[in-house]
Amino acid sequence: MPIEPETQARERKDLAEALRGLRRASHLSGERLALRCNMSQTKISRIETGRALPTVIDVERILKALAVPREVADELLALARRANVDYASWRTYARVGLYHKQAELKALESSSRVMRHFLPAVPTGLLHVREYATETLSPTVDGDPVRDVARAVQARMDRQAILDDTSRSFWFLMTEQAVKWQRARARTMAAQCAHMVEVNRKPNVEMGIVPQGVQVPGTPMNIFVVYDDRLVTIELFSGEVALRDPRDISQHLNLFDLFWTRALTGDDASSFLEEAADGFMRQRN
Repeated sequence: MPIEPETQARERKDLAEALRGLRRASHLSGERLALRCNMSQTKISRIETGRALPTVIDVERILKALAVPREVADELLALARRANVDYASWRTYARVGLYHKQAELKALESSSRVMRHFLPAVPTGLLHVREYATETLSPTVDGDPVRDVARAVQARMDRQAILDDTSRSFWFLMTEQAVKWQRARARTMAAQCAHMVEVNRKPNVEMGIVPQGVQVPGTPMNIFVVYDDRLVTIELFSGEVALRDPRDISQHLNLFDLFWTRALTGDDASSFLEEAADGFMRQRN
């Protein structure tokens, strides 16, 4: 289950204090522990004071260096895994202004070199035309939070400039359903598909589409994005989960590769999108 922010903050503090206490109980200085862990003394200090969140692997290395008993180590590793998960609800973003989420994404994209988007349900905002963005950001059911749609849409459009930065690589992997699920009017859907063909021509963009009828030994359960090899974000109906555990990141990279091997790519993906655009145009007529 998602962790409440107050609980998460307390657990991160508890983890830092526990690691500091174990080091002191072992009569080791921060410098000596750093040497045993092949870390810098500065990193050890930042972890112990709570200024830096250690990964699960960091905690494993520290506990091994301190020869911590198995039952204590298991408890602290479970705490580290929980501490490396963030959850934010869409309602919270809507309350402060959904455009803040777009600014957060822009900063995250600007700090990453390789981004892999797995999109089983809907294209990501980096691929949207304005009309499609407006439809997908608008409230859909009773209970959806009220949103400043116009401002959020403009922020989403502004984010797309990063696609022209050829020092960064973007991988967009969609299912056929993500392309064809009619989230907007047929005219808008046609424009959306045609726009993705144009994006697919960019030298730093790879686009894949898993068509219906292809056997895939995996289930496309949710949208996720992997930023380099340091962070995974997962979208839910109610909000977004962020994972930093290297094992979680590795699992999602493996899943991405699995689905990618079943996808149409390059010119084949563009042809699929062009056919989808034609289909929506015929529907319009």
